[in-house]
Amino acid sequence: MKKLKYYFLSVVFISTAAFAQNEEKTESTKGHTNTNKFKQLYDEFSSPNLYRTASGAPGSAYYQQQADYKMDIVLDDEKSKLSGFETITYTNNSPDNLKYLWVQLDQNVRAKDSKSPLIEGDGISPVLQPDEFVADYLTKPFDGGFKIQEVKDASGKNLEHMINRTMMRVELPKVLKSGDKFSFSIKWWYNINDHVVKRGRSGYEFFPKDKNRAYVIAQFYPRMAVYSDVEGWQNSQFWGRDEFALTFGDYDVNITVPADHILDGTGVLTNRKEVFSKTMMERYELAKKSYDKPVVIVTQKEAEEAEKSKSTETKTWKLSAENVRDFGFATSRKFIWDMMAVKIGNKDVMAVSMYPKEGNPLWEEWSTKAVASTLKSYSRMTFDYPYHKAISVHAKNQGMEYPMICWNFGRPKEDGTYSDRVKYGMMGVIIHEVGHNFFPMIVNSDERQWTWMDEGLNTFLQYVAEQDFGEWYPKALSASDKHFPSDRGPAEMIVPYMGGEQDAIAPIMTKGLNTYQFGNNAYGKPATALNILRETVMGRDLFDYAFKEYAQRWMFKHPTPEDFFRTMEDASAFDLDWYWRGWFYTTDWVDIGVKDVKKFYVSSEPNEYMRNIMKERGLKKSQLIPLVFMVEEGSEDYNEDLKKGTLLEKSIPVKEYLMDNFTPEERKSIKAPKYFYNITFEKPGGLVMPIIVEYTYADGTSKRETYPAQIWRLNDNMVSKSLASEKEIVSITVDPDNETADIDTSNNSWPKKVQKSTFDKFKEKIQG
Repeated sequence: MKKLKYYFLSVVFISTAAFAQNEEKTESTKGHTNTNKFKQLYDEFSSPNLYRTASGAPGSAYYQQQADYKMDIVLDDEKSKLSGFETITYTNNSPDNLKYLWVQLDQNVRAKDSKSPLIEGDGISPVLQPDEFVADYLTKPFDGGFKIQEVKDASGKNLEHMINRTMMRVELPKVLKSGDKFSFSIKWWYNINDHVVKRGRSGYEFFPKDKNRAYVIAQFYPRMAVYSDVEGWQNSQFWGRDEFALTFGDYDVNITVPADHILDGTGVLTNRKEVFSKTMMERYELAKKSYDKPVVIVTQKEAEEAEKSKSTETKTWKLSAENVRDFGFATSRKFIWDMMAVKIGNKDVMAVSMYPKEGNPLWEEWSTKAVASTLKSYSRMTFDYPYHKAISVHAKNQGMEYPMICWNFGRPKEDGTYSDRVKYGMMGVIIHEVGHNFFPMIVNSDERQWTWMDEGLNTFLQYVAEQDFGEWYPKALSASDKHFPSDRGPAEMIVPYMGGEQDAIAPIMTKGLNTYQFGNNAYGKPATALNILRETVMGRDLFDYAFKEYAQRWMFKHPTPEDFFRTMEDASAFDLDWYWRGWFYTTDWVDIGVKDVKKFYVSSEPNEYMRNIMKERGLKKSQLIPLVFMVEEGSEDYNEDLKKGTLLEKSIPVKEYLMDNFTPEERKSIKAPKYFYNITFEKPGGLVMPIIVEYTYADGTSKRETYPAQIWRLNDNMVSKSLASEKEIVSITVDPDNETADIDTSNNSWPKKVQKSTFDKFKEKIQG
């Protein structure tokens, strides 16, 4: 019998091949390039080298420059003016000799002759707040650019320099050779902007009732541009959106402000006993031992008294920071100040908040706790937070980050009440901005070029940290919320963007300045991509290990997108080129559905397919060995078999019919399925993704199956899966938990479900 079986199969296969060769020869179609979605990213990636390896790790020749700063800063509160004298010591660790240096003058984005406003096609807004209308149409352009008074070398000689908008080129007296250092000084001042009215990442807010200002100051000093193996000098102009590429270094900064101001910023406060009162010192010592709740260093009552004082005396605060990429500070006589300790690894870190009375009662309750929670969550996902403090500063309409300090919005009404939206918004922005201490303040990507590398990665971790915060502080949640209501991260939240008009969408791998829908492109989509990668594609264990490896490889260094992509694969043994290409290099979307489901039965009678072969080969049924023939339910063969009684399930069990072909031992493991299905999945969307399927059976039970994304490798449009089941399938659902950001779920079910219209959904929402 076995010999006959092999002979029959050979006849069929050989004859079929011969038949194909004898067909009339047709004209060949044109060839094409490799457009397979699983093609490796060799064309897109830069070549590995001694600086950056193919594994995604820094290479043996990796280098980075260093820029150390000594600064004396003076705040003129009456004129809202900032003056500074800084000495920069630049170390050339590159293998190259440098003829000149590039310095960033970011405040020039607000210079009188700034070109930044001219690149925006803003038009007239139909509705404006009064202060915005006055600022846009009734006042002269604000002159907030740097006034460079001198640029000198260490001996006091003037250095030739040229200013091109937001960049200044400093000519070196002689070539700066590899390994050498060069020190020079810059004297400057500028007018501080009102960041509420005139916008900006830093500046002051004016409080009319008590006629005081609260300052959040950053980008306030000429800063060295990055020189690297990737681009040489990163001297791309600052137009206002793309943030910064910065060099690590050590800072010693003396800041002179009115004597009644409270100040904190990047670095260790080295003269704490000089600027703190005895009472403040006692409270500070208590805060260092308080792990469950903040200790108030400056109370609201004390801050309100200071608001009235308007001291004409000054006080100098001294801050020193090692190995940071930037420096920022906040100062005001209005600030309330609280702190608590948080255990990170084997050391204590101070979680700190500074806010005016206008931030209470919300800020005194939740700001510092959000800081502490964030440090724990991010440290778990990356590395132990290395600095000694993290500060959250209240600033209206702000959300911005610097090493150890950030500005955050979230203000109650004047009567102290606030909505859930304000509360969650404040908590979310604090988590996000404190999280930026990790990306990009430590894992120091080039924000000017790749916005998503800091904003997207950080937004992904923000989602993780928000869920932790809701779990660790359940009292922070409103009664109706079981989890923190994150507005970015979960897959379904990016669907409207990814399914939107293609003319208004750009790939993630686009320079931030040139993207449409900046928030969705730089924050939402990459965060969702990483969340799906973690939860659905790789699994948490593999993802978390690889993500932590990336963070630890590149902490205090300058990674590129390829370094991230390669490390994630290198540390997980997961080929993800298809994922990076689809999610990061294209604007494709996810749409996977059930195209067709056919039920089959087993027959002992030759079906149409076999009858055609028999006719073609002149074979009789008596020449065939016992074979299993599949017939589709409802077909002519099926109806005929019902009449003849040749459907095996209805005559003899399939298992018994096949017994002669197997040994007694083999028979023990043979199952007896009654139902056979051919399920065809379609993919109208461009993105390849795993097919997550839930099969529901007639007895009420269900089963989940995930087919890896590679199922699409040979057919990018549709694939079929056969399924033998002992139970009848009554429904099939693709992506039942909305894990993949599928933009059209109308084709996700079999039998097809009637979709409610947008209007019906709206009515249900209103009625509820």
